[in-house]
Amino acid sequence: MDKYSILLVDDEEDNLALLYRTLRGTYNLERTTSPLHALEILKEKSFELVISDHKMPEMDGVEFLKRVQEMRPDTMRILLTAYSDANILIDAINYAKIYRYVKKPYNPEELQLIVSAALEFYQLKHDNDKLIEDLKELFSGTIKAIMEALDAKDSYTSGRSKRITFYSIKIAQQLGLSAVDVGKVELAGMLHDIGMIGVSDEILYKIDELSQEEYDEIKSHIAYSVKILEDIKQLKDVVEIIKCHHENYDGTGYPEGISGENIPIGARIISVADSFDSIVSDRIYRRKTNYEDALKEIVKNAGTQFDPIVVKAFEECFSEIVTALSEGEQQ
Repeated sequence: MDKYSILLVDDEEDNLALLYRTLRGTYNLERTTSPLHALEILKEKSFELVISDHKMPEMDGVEFLKRVQEMRPDTMRILLTAYSDANILIDAINYAKIYRYVKKPYNPEELQLIVSAALEFYQLKHDNDKLIEDLKELFSGTIKAIMEALDAKDSYTSGRSKRITFYSIKIAQQLGLSAVDVGKVELAGMLHDIGMIGVSDEILYKIDELSQEEYDEIKSHIAYSVKILEDIKQLKDVVEIIKCHHENYDGTGYPEGISGENIPIGARIISVADSFDSIVSDRIYRRKTNYEDALKEIVKNAGTQFDPIVVKAFEECFSEIVTALSEGEQQ
């Protein structure tokens, strides 16, 4: 990349000039004697590194670097200090989350090495973050392709995974699940029926009542889903949700017949979302039901097929879901 940019802050002009001379030529430098002015600069411009003196009249360096961390969390921070008390310095590191402190008076060559190491750390983190983001995009694209493959297999279920994911996210958020758990529910919603790829078209498109053997093949989509996804270690919890999303709250579901809170919360959420979408969607063998009657059906089965707490959360966000459906956002 081009030269790194560093902001230098010290209330004493001589110290600031020394710091500037130590680092000039290698980096793009800006300097100020005022931490308050530095914060104004940071509102308009980003820097890879901020170096601050510790004892300053407007604001001490620890408080200043704490504000830098809040404003520009990716910016590296170094504190120059005359303090020797280890406890004070440890507290400063923890409070402001600084990369390093440098004792004054410092050796210019030593400071150059510390600055170089800080910027190498910054670059490594930046590169890793970009790699993670690229992998997320790749993974998202792969999931989208899978969803489109499912839609192509059965035109009657076109957009189904997207809708169920939408309902599931709304319910999970209504329940107050953490962002991480909502993310797991989202992935499970998108992939919950991936195993349908392994079910024969003749059974999927059959209008007449299914035989027990045919119904058993439909149920086998759970095993197919697990088989497809189980080797992806990052999806361990998501696979468990998918595996259990046809379990019933009273223990009458499949494949294991588990009940109550033994069923992962994500699976209990998707069970409600999946059933609601089935009820309000046209199928080969029946016409769809309106939203309000579908809700009544879900509520009627709270405590048997569905977790009552999840059903209550679904009721609470029902109007928001219906509004989105009416506006065509999730079609």
